[in-house]
Amino acid sequence: MANSSAYLDAIGKPLRVGEAEIPQPGKHDIVVKNRAIALNPADHMQANTNFMNFPYPIVLGSDVAGHVHSVGTQVTRFQPGDRVAGFAQWLIRGTPEDGAFSLYTRLPAGNAARIPESVSFNEGAVLGMAIGTAVSGLNGEGHLGLLFPTLNTESDGRVLVVYGGSSSIGSMAIQLAAAAGLRVVSISSAKNFDMCRRCGASSTFDYTSASVVDDVVAAVGKDPCVGIFESISSEDSFKTSLAILEKLGGGRMACSLPPPKELSDHIKATWMVATGEHSIPVFEDFVTQALESGRLKCLPEPLVVGKGLESLQKALEVLQAGMSARKVVVEL
Repeated sequence: MANSSAYLDAIGKPLRVGEAEIPQPGKHDIVVKNRAIALNPADHMQANTNFMNFPYPIVLGSDVAGHVHSVGTQVTRFQPGDRVAGFAQWLIRGTPEDGAFSLYTRLPAGNAARIPESVSFNEGAVLGMAIGTAVSGLNGEGHLGLLFPTLNTESDGRVLVVYGGSSSIGSMAIQLAAAAGLRVVSISSAKNFDMCRRCGASSTFDYTSASVVDDVVAAVGKDPCVGIFESISSEDSFKTSLAILEKLGGGRMACSLPPPKELSDHIKATWMVATGEHSIPVFEDFVTQALESGRLKCLPEPLVVGKGLESLQKALEVLQAGMSARKVVVEL
């Protein structure tokens, strides 16, 4: 039985597919035989900049779905053959065995969940890093400080604003926040309003509208606002989000990239980093049952750009060119 990986040998170099050893699981890990791999912005950023300063060759990728191949000695939730989706840890561990761009990938058992037969591997592949990042911002210490999602949730009367509700982590943040009892106000392009509503947003606003700040503030109303989940974290999106917080009297903002350095005293902004530790309760206690019930949806929908590890280079190029409300996936 052989493994292969798509290696990055230097900044800006095309990926090279070559042989690799099948990873051995640590005592709390599983090894997955991948059937689908999803890509994230961190993948093309690392390919073009090596922002993590990892030694070459590098195996990129955080999102996998497939069958469990082997399990560590302390793993009891999974057994070989289980259909799973998960969040691989190449960004944390920095080792080729932990990158998704392979036929076999090692990942922590706590960052994986079984997926029902009704969920395809292509669909399941979109979940991993989105869950990890969204949970970091929503539930992580020092960020927005929300409760974890549950399967039977009652409204707690509070509101969350999500900027970029149709992005991968934004759409996941909407779903998890709604499942934690919050009312969600989403900002996105108008063409993606329906998707944001499918995720659970109660109201949606166009980021290009001249009145978007006032519209969002009006939608929040008198209910307590826990803050803004900033999934875009660009100069323009920060201007809008900070203007909303100013009109609301201040608050918190969890950002997918480093936040602005100059902030009002009554605004706290943090950079949410998906380490995987925060998301263990969600993978273990929520994901599988929520997928079965339809409470959790695999959004954005996968955009399959090819089959096989050789298609990952094209997938990186498609991702870097930009898209809206889809997630790039390669089948295996």
